[in-house]
Amino acid sequence: MNETEVLTELDVADAGRSVMKKLPEVTLAFWIMKTAATTLGETAGDLFAQTLRLGYFITTILLFLIFVVTLVVQLRSRRYNPFFYWTVILSTSMAGTTMSDFMNRDSSYLSDGATSLGWGPQGLGLGYPVGAAILISILIGIFAVWKYTGMTFVIRDIVTFRGEALFWSAILVSNTLGTSMGDFLSDSSGLGYAGGALLISGLLAVLLVLMRVPAVPNVVLFWIGFVLTRPLGATAGDFLTKPVAKGGLDLGTAGSSAVLLLILVGLMGYAHLAERKKTHSRRA
Repeated sequence: MNETEVLTELDVADAGRSVMKKLPEVTLAFWIMKTAATTLGETAGDLFAQTLRLGYFITTILLFLIFVVTLVVQLRSRRYNPFFYWTVILSTSMAGTTMSDFMNRDSSYLSDGATSLGWGPQGLGLGYPVGAAILISILIGIFAVWKYTGMTFVIRDIVTFRGEALFWSAILVSNTLGTSMGDFLSDSSGLGYAGGALLISGLLAVLLVLMRVPAVPNVVLFWIGFVLTRPLGATAGDFLTKPVAKGGLDLGTAGSSAVLLLILVGLMGYAHLAERKKTHSRRA
């Protein structure tokens, strides 16, 4: 097992007893599923908040509660289950989408001349730079607490409930931060959806090169890659759903979400079968 295999294990009792891994191996399939989940998180978040007109405030509360439920299921699981794990990733992506929108946007972002969207405030209107600065500060704070506890940042060595809780807290904030980055690239940078996606893809390619540099810790590259795949999903989601006049394909949030959900469920099913096959081979 090498450093590029980002795993986590849960200590099921005291030290010395068996431990079981809780996260998947980080392979090409992992990043494909991560991108699919984050793209679906973008389109599904917009589906609830904008298309169904629940608004950012109500949708954020709803999706955060869904995140809590999926997280409890994941934390109570005693071994890696692809459906549990990727459902949490999806819920953090959906919640991160509306959390970012609520922080950064206000009524000026509403389309078709609408003056209201759902119940509650339209958004805090902090803007992408301020919102990103707040999220980066929170993420740094989580990592500071993580370091203060003395627990390792090597994900496969996490063996406590507290360590896994910190891991998922960082996941939620990183997905929210990635949404802000993606929306900024798509809406405010002038790059557009395709340009933003190309920029993020280029940065991810640089990370692949850095994986071969011994001086750069793979754990650091993992977290940078995890953050960057979120704006890639955000720009891809916007490209699928936004009007042609704005540079999108105008497929709609409902249709895009349905197709992406089918793809993600199919990938989770494949990962589940692969995990069962590996478990049986280890027992044989």
